[in-house]
Amino acid sequence: MNLFLLRHGLAVERAEFHFASDHLRPLTPKGKRQLRKIAAAMRAMELRFDVILSSPLVRARQTAEIVAADLKLEKRLVFADELKPGGDAKKLVQKIGGLKKVPANVLLVGHEPDLGELISLLVTGKVGAGFALKKAGLAKLEIENLRAGKCATLAWLLAPAQMKLMR
Repeated sequence: MNLFLLRHGLAVERAEFHFASDHLRPLTPKGKRQLRKIAAAMRAMELRFDVILSSPLVRARQTAEIVAADLKLEKRLVFADELKPGGDAKKLVQKIGGLKKVPANVLLVGHEPDLGELISLLVTGKVGAGFALKKAGLAKLEIENLRAGKCATLAWLLAPAQMKLMR
């Protein structure tokens, strides 16, 4: 299985956001433009996903929707509470493992530090190894047998600036 992890794009800063819940913070116009370029790079890399699991928070949902629309994979998009900030990595691994058909390529769209900690857990067996994704950054893990522990190899981790060069 190939597990791809995408951090949400540039969002409105917390200090500028005047709503009660951080869950509602949207992408900025620049963030949306950046993600269209990232999606074009993903298309140029010929990435395809059997399923796209996304945090339901607005900025992650918008990120996943832009990518899914650009890759024409809207029907494969599913929202998962396990990808919310502070979500349970073990439950997320169980959710992926419990999908009807074992997917070959899964895209997770979420938040930091959770995605970096998930990379750390799957690559080293513990959190805290210092992996981090920039906003709209993308990582690829290669996994033979998915479990909530050391089971993956980090194939690559790309910053948005690197992906823009691939279009």
